[in-house]
Amino acid sequence: MTTETPSSNEEDPRAELREAFAAAARRSGFARVEPGERPTAHALWAAVGGVRGLVESLLPGFLFLVVFTITGDVAPSVLIPVGIAVLFVLVRAVTRSPIVPAVVGLVGIALSAGLALWTGRAEENFLLGFVINGVWLVALLVSLAVRRPLIGVITALLTGDHEWRADAAKRTVLTVTTWLWVALFTLRLGVQVPLYLAEQAAALAATKLLMGLPLYAAVLWVTWLMVRAIYTRRAA
Repeated sequence: MTTETPSSNEEDPRAELREAFAAAARRSGFARVEPGERPTAHALWAAVGGVRGLVESLLPGFLFLVVFTITGDVAPSVLIPVGIAVLFVLVRAVTRSPIVPAVVGLVGIALSAGLALWTGRAEENFLLGFVINGVWLVALLVSLAVRRPLIGVITALLTGDHEWRADAAKRTVLTVTTWLWVALFTLRLGVQVPLYLAEQAAALAATKLLMGLPLYAAVLWVTWLMVRAIYTRRAA
């Protein structure tokens, strides 16, 4: 009786899972700011999606703010951004650009609009954003609690450095940068949730614009600088 052994070319399921997460990380903004690269404004611009990413991120929220401030009416305030999001999807489809970011944005805007229309409250247009920020905050805090800082995990996927936890300096920097992202999501929720409870839809829209992509880009830049510094020092 013989015992079969796995063939040498059979892939380890854990390796497949790791590669799947790595591929997801490479598609994120972090992939444009890998440790070891020289920080440039061009790289940061690419990380936030360039002109198209900037427009697709900011224009729907800006239109909501303008229309709601002028009309005070929920329906046009949420439906016009939905129309713009549909246009973004069509433009990407026609130009054969990656369509998934626009589709994801459309789904989020449509769900938020549907909730606002169903309740008749403009503030509900921002509820989904609170949930997303809350999920990220919980994930970051859990990663810190189990001593696997999420920024360290992402960096490992991008660089292949899966032994970073054995290096005290790397572990410290990646823990600190994870706390930076905790601060970002905490700040967003701490400022915006009281405005939601106070039914200040216009102020909520304005703060979401200011604390959205601009704040994300700033924290991403600082994270990049800190992680790059420790990896460059270790390489030297």
